[in-house]
Amino acid sequence: MEQTIINASKGLILRNGRALILQRSQYDNAFAGTWEFPGGKLEFGERLEDCLRREIREETGLEVEIERLLYANTFLTHPWRQVVVVTYLCRAEEGEVLLSKEHTGYRWATGRELRERLPQKVLQELQQKGVFDLLEE
Repeated sequence: MEQTIINASKGLILRNGRALILQRSQYDNAFAGTWEFPGGKLEFGERLEDCLRREIREETGLEVEIERLLYANTFLTHPWRQVVVVTYLCRAEEGEVLLSKEHTGYRWATGRELRERLPQKVLQELQQKGVFDLLEE
């Protein structure tokens, strides 16, 4: 099988001391039912920040302000598929969340709720970057 590298942008979107997380559809091929930050795959020729704004708009209907780069990470989803994720700190002070078909639920989560729903590797990155200091517990 041919090896593939996927590049993606994700946004940790803050509003009123909470972070937006989305629950992937149960019919999703990868990570069905898990919780994640909004974002998605980079299209050829697209800038990372433009990808992030487009993906957030498509998945949530929100317009965001990108504040800063939080971290970048990489992992294998299969022995032949590697994903590189660049995660940004964002804010969305207004707007209603309108989910795409990719997700079945959303939550403006406290720090405690993030710890209950997100993978340990993501939580370690958030802790190292001081993100929990920005959130309600």
